[in-house]
Amino acid sequence: MSKFSDGMRTLTGGRGLSQYSMIIALVAIILVFEIWTGGYTLDPTNVINMVQQYSYILILAIGMVMLIIAGHIDLSVGSVAAFVGIVVAQSMAVWHLPAGLAMLLGLVVGALVGAWQGFWVAYVRVPAFIVTLAGQLIFRGANQVVGNSTAVPTPDSYNWIGNGFLPDFGPDFGYSNPTLILGLVVIAALIWKEVHDRRKRVRMGASPQPVWVSVVRLVLLCGITIFATFLFATGRVGTSFPIVGIIAGVLILVYSFVTSSTVFGRHIYAVGGNASAAVLSGVKSRGVNFLLMMNMSILAAVAGMVFVGNAQASGPFDGTGWELDAIAAVFVGGAAIFGGVGTVAGSIIGAFVMAFLANGLSLLGLDASWVSIIRGLVLLAAVAFDVYNKTQGRPSIIGLLLGGFRRKKPNITEEAIQAQPQGLEKPSGDQVDKVPLS
Repeated sequence: MSKFSDGMRTLTGGRGLSQYSMIIALVAIILVFEIWTGGYTLDPTNVINMVQQYSYILILAIGMVMLIIAGHIDLSVGSVAAFVGIVVAQSMAVWHLPAGLAMLLGLVVGALVGAWQGFWVAYVRVPAFIVTLAGQLIFRGANQVVGNSTAVPTPDSYNWIGNGFLPDFGPDFGYSNPTLILGLVVIAALIWKEVHDRRKRVRMGASPQPVWVSVVRLVLLCGITIFATFLFATGRVGTSFPIVGIIAGVLILVYSFVTSSTVFGRHIYAVGGNASAAVLSGVKSRGVNFLLMMNMSILAAVAGMVFVGNAQASGPFDGTGWELDAIAAVFVGGAAIFGGVGTVAGSIIGAFVMAFLANGLSLLGLDASWVSIIRGLVLLAAVAFDVYNKTQGRPSIIGLLLGGFRRKKPNITEEAIQAQPQGLEKPSGDQVDKVPLS
């Protein structure tokens, strides 16, 4: 048993299986509902429908986890998404804009909304909770004013982003050819990344992990990719991998890179960990907070547009409760309540947990009220377990996923503290951004 434990710790980067409990929980949820629903949970048609119906949670969770890492929260994302959706729908129905220009308009509107809210949060220093609570009311009302509280249909040329698929081509082998090619590209990327990481460790003078660890990890990841490719490639005639899945996948890759491998990403963690110390070390916290609020509203605009495309119309009640779905996904994914901890990968896992849970309960025919109760209990249990781990001196559940996605906090020794100039007063909240930066 000790050899098995040592092997698991080596495979998981020294953390053991306990730190991947949410992934295990996701697999367990899928398997349980697969049995209870008689195999329909993993039916290709159901999986494709899930990607199209719940993609907005994935997109919103990406922006929400960045805000929560920085110590903020956004309660307006559902209303912003609905407002952008009705503006885009009206621009095509009334102004007769082409679908491409209408989507560009939606992104611009999302950016303007984010700049408005970011100004109040970053420069007027109104808490994001209050600003976005006001935004929730403002943009929900604006949605109903612009749309006159009625549903506005959208053309097929636009609906493609919400319910379209990769176009098929080539000979008919009984599978979706573009989906098979996409699966092969993902497998090649996984192999390249593993080889690249091993070579990078060697160049840096560090010892690479044992070869068997890389092999096992690749076998698991490639196996999951092959299984997912098979599901999407064997759907009903005329379907393949959804376009909205491509959009969400690209966003996940881009923002994972931003948060893990860029200066801006390090600044987000610094501001969330200790804003005063971050500013003293040269981080422009006002700029970081402003950009995070703008980014969240742009992603809310994307989520709203793909939802409208899937629904084929924009309505006055779109986006209701979306902020709670996004926040739940982030916290189930292991983000810390007080900021400074969280990953894009963890929030996506949390989003999948909530999506499969809601889908499975719906397939079982449970009333919507019971679905809501169970999802709430799952959220409470996940956060409580995460808090328990931290109070016991253990790391976060998902916060340590994919070690490269997290930055270690510097160790501040007593000698380093004593070496600092004496007599300096700690800047107040109003003075933080007035500290001269070199």
